[in-house]
Amino acid sequence: MITSRTRRMRIMAASGASVAALALVAGCSSDSSDDASTAPEATGSMAAEAGAEAGTGETVVIGFSGPAADHGWLGAINSAAIAEGEKYDDVELRVSEGTNDANLQISQIETFINDGVDAIVLLPTDGAALTEAATKAMAAGIPVINVDREFSSTDASRVTILGDNYGMGVSAGSYVCAELSDNPDAVVAEIAGIDSLPLTQDRSAGFADALAECGLDVDARVAADFTIAGGQEVTEQLLSANPQIDAIWNHDDDQGIGVLAAIDQAGRDEFFMVGGAGSLNAMNAIQADDSVLKATVIYPSTQAADGIALARLVAQGGNMPGLASAGVPVRIVLDAPVVTKENVENYLDIGFES
Repeated sequence: MITSRTRRMRIMAASGASVAALALVAGCSSDSSDDASTAPEATGSMAAEAGAEAGTGETVVIGFSGPAADHGWLGAINSAAIAEGEKYDDVELRVSEGTNDANLQISQIETFINDGVDAIVLLPTDGAALTEAATKAMAAGIPVINVDREFSSTDASRVTILGDNYGMGVSAGSYVCAELSDNPDAVVAEIAGIDSLPLTQDRSAGFADALAECGLDVDARVAADFTIAGGQEVTEQLLSANPQIDAIWNHDDDQGIGVLAAIDQAGRDEFFMVGGAGSLNAMNAIQADDSVLKATVIYPSTQAADGIALARLVAQGGNMPGLASAGVPVRIVLDAPVVTKENVENYLDIGFES
């Protein structure tokens, strides 16, 4: 459980990212753990820095096992990882079929172990279910780079790369607070993803904690299922039950297509909306400024690409560029910045197709 002091520190840290994004306005995403760790942590996208390392090293074989591409963000995870592997003439990337079947993914890891690859990058369909297979790889001397959904044991990976789900909520809440600073009675609504998932719980917790800092709270909340149809259905219910809304945070830009469809059909435009994840269509809508969608919070679809870049460094015994310390951190939490009309051009190249 997060202590109140820890929550406040995390709100302040994540709010810093939101304030930075808002400063650009003025001047220009799994499952995460809340437990404190003694492992080094870093923030920000790593692929660009790691990929910038000059020179060709010893060729390394990297096995990649990712998710089934049944969602825009998940498809982008896979394509970005493959594209990252193609950047290096000293990387041989072996890509397994994307899957949501934990047993199939376990067999993929076992194949990588038997083939004696130099490193494995894995976005597990279920972190707990894949822990044993990943631990076997580590015991065989094959470093595992764990992406987005954590294993049950730290022994199962050499590096863990995470989006910041709690930080997403904080960024969204801080943006809403800034926009509604002159309206203490504002009605704030939330459209979550799948409520049973820890990532959804973390996003909602961060949002509520950030709103509390400015005296607001979530007045109406519904949960969808990360699909367009689900987003449209629950938004229709939300709008029907709440004749006045001032702001909405929708956790996921893929389901946001359905959310916006429901809003358009209802003819509602008295509020602004903040999205989540950073899809290209959301960014295009923000840039066009022709809908209620005014911002989105990044949940990087580059996490597996970062994993490929770091797997190469780990396998070659390299160092993380930009750090004074030797080696590669064991835990990396990526930033959750707010994208607005004023800074959207800085993020278009990482927007993913929904």
